[in-house]
Amino acid sequence: MQLSLIFLAGLAGSLHCVGMCGGFVCTLGGPTRGPAAGLARHLIYNLGRVCSYVFIGALAGHAGLFLVDLCGDRWSLSAQRALALVSGALMVFIGMQFAGVLRHVAPRWPGRAGEAFVRALRPLLHAPGIAAPLALGALNGWLPCPLVYAFAAQAAASGDAGSGMQVMLWFGLGTFPAMLLMGGLGLWWRRGRATAGAGTAALRFAPHAGGAWTGLRADRRLWSVRLGGGFIMLLGLGTLARGVWPMTVSMAWH
Repeated sequence: MQLSLIFLAGLAGSLHCVGMCGGFVCTLGGPTRGPAAGLARHLIYNLGRVCSYVFIGALAGHAGLFLVDLCGDRWSLSAQRALALVSGALMVFIGMQFAGVLRHVAPRWPGRAGEAFVRALRPLLHAPGIAAPLALGALNGWLPCPLVYAFAAQAAASGDAGSGMQVMLWFGLGTFPAMLLMGGLGLWWRRGRATAGAGTAALRFAPHAGGAWTGLRADRRLWSVRLGGGFIMLLGLGTLARGVWPMTVSMAWH
């Protein structure tokens, strides 16, 4: 049930990813031999992105386990409960932001940092070979994003590195369809505009990742992002419950 909710939250919230990263996904190109080669580049890009999420999950899960072990047997249950409470509260807070309840208190630095990060990644967009889209996806996985932070918090409270990897894997798989669709739209659009200056037009279509126009109106994305926020809040409340009732914490960590 929990993994299903994680997948659904990633799927519903993935249009937030489209708003953040869809711009340069649409312009991901380079020398290709037809649509199949272009599709392969986008599959490799998304593979790199999901692998980074899984690695983040392993780090977060191991960090959570390390903190609990650091407290020793006497305080381990209290540490588990505290970690569940902090992680659950962070998820509820981020979920409320996505749902539009606390949107006015969202910090601005992730968006600014993300735009700077995207500018640094642009040289990889049209680099040849399969290493470029793989590197682009792997680096993109570390882009500052509250959605990733929410599930990293869930991974930290999951019990160990393996469980944290599962959390981030299912989250990444949930975001996969929307990002692959944006890549397909970009390929279709560039093929239809295959004239002199088409590359410039493609960049006008999606100039940068931070808030770029990606072919989906903001009001059409809003309902999906809010639904994703609702799923994140449900997961956060479940994590909070593990911190309130010791039995549920003990079961989760064994």
